[in-house]
Amino acid sequence: MLNRVAVLSDIHGVLPALEAVLAEPEVRGADRVVLTGDIAAGPQPVEVLDLLAGFGDRVGWVGGNADRELVEYRRGLRRAIPDPIGPWAADQLREDQVGLLGSLPRSLSLSVRGLGEVLFCHATPRDDEEVVLVDSPLERWKEVFGGLDPGVRTVVCGHTHMPFVRLAHGRLVVNPGSVGMPYGRSGAHWALLGPGVDLRTTVYDVEAATVRVCRDSAYPGIAEWADYFLHARATDEDALKAFRPPDGVRRRADPDRGLD
Repeated sequence: MLNRVAVLSDIHGVLPALEAVLAEPEVRGADRVVLTGDIAAGPQPVEVLDLLAGFGDRVGWVGGNADRELVEYRRGLRRAIPDPIGPWAADQLREDQVGLLGSLPRSLSLSVRGLGEVLFCHATPRDDEEVVLVDSPLERWKEVFGGLDPGVRTVVCGHTHMPFVRLAHGRLVVNPGSVGMPYGRSGAHWALLGPGVDLRTTVYDVEAATVRVCRDSAYPGIAEWADYFLHARATDEDALKAFRPPDGVRRRADPDRGLD
């Protein structure tokens, strides 16, 4: 059983944000660092994957919909990606990195002190694009948890870039928010598990990071991309309105495209 687990979700290829989180003492001291998907689809995909791979077995990887889309695009299984930066990011990856993303599991289970058996996934345990929110009704959570092992007492998910902790049908549900593409407020958002749950925000120099990303990334729209996402131009209200599905309807959405 692990004492402390740091959870990083939705890094989206933003190297300065990732470096800031990895420098946190609690992350450096954690037993494991778990990535809950959407790791590389962003302006610095190669650099982010190389940095994370250097941690070896200390990192637990879970694939997200954006990771899957990069692989499918590179392997000719799709012609387009909804996220405009996706095709560019896919083309930057080395073959070994495509293989890494293609091998990622859709979920990971670990025992964590104080939380019991924890299931880590990207969106929901059954789907890497499904949207659930902090205010989704209990009936919706019952549907999402259908078929889940009763022994799983905590579920950690990402996808919506919206941090929250709530109880649903006796299970604790945690969304750490997004490291690289936050909604609502700037900073790199993550979570620390064991024995409880702490939602954390790493404050870093967003202006300096924007300059660095624009300098180091060859993505044609990088200035606009970095300004919008690193500064968290979309509010939490914008995000909740965009992602909230009709009650009881299973919906896919793409939080990675930004909000109009």
